[in-house]
Amino acid sequence: MKKSQLCKPYLKLIAMVLLLAVPAVYAGQSDVVKVFKQALKPVDDGKKIDQMSPVTTNTVLVKTPYQGGRFYTETRKDKIDRFACSKCHDKATPAPPTNAAKIAHSDVLIDHGGEKKPLACATCHDRQKRDLLVAEGGASVDMDHVYLVCGGCHFRQQKDWVGGAHGKRVQNWAGKRVVKNCTSCHDPHAPLFKKRWPATYSSPTSR
Repeated sequence: MKKSQLCKPYLKLIAMVLLLAVPAVYAGQSDVVKVFKQALKPVDDGKKIDQMSPVTTNTVLVKTPYQGGRFYTETRKDKIDRFACSKCHDKATPAPPTNAAKIAHSDVLIDHGGEKKPLACATCHDRQKRDLLVAEGGASVDMDHVYLVCGGCHFRQQKDWVGGAHGKRVQNWAGKRVVKNCTSCHDPHAPLFKKRWPATYSSPTSR
């Protein structure tokens, strides 16, 4: 028997294996592509697994676009003791008593912007609509969305805040993403953290 006749059955077998294997390889690649495309889709809060501990703080949907999907931040207005501002700052309100500003805002010390470009109240607070803030371009901003005002100057920090590199996440690392607002950590009137020695929580080692 010739060698060519001996090889024919083996060649047929190899051809059959290849015919069966090639579609399986392409099918596997298509599955990988599907998984990759699915991973790029924005997260749908309605389809997430229920959290073990739901977020208890009041939140508001962040208006800044984020490629990772929607996320939320802590509200601000419900944490201000003397809100709404229009209760006092209103044209219909009778003339305020002498030294009203010192009496109502004696605890406010503006240390924002430095000596060369110090900020004033009207830099961030809307003169006409006292319950609102004002962005750098002049648009009125709700106080719950104070990050829009802060980001006008501190745009790099805002970019990090949106992406998760700046700020702190509230309660959970999974599920509904809620992050602290700018004013949750920074005093808007004096936002710079003062330098201080690190604190120790253990007794110093005696030598």
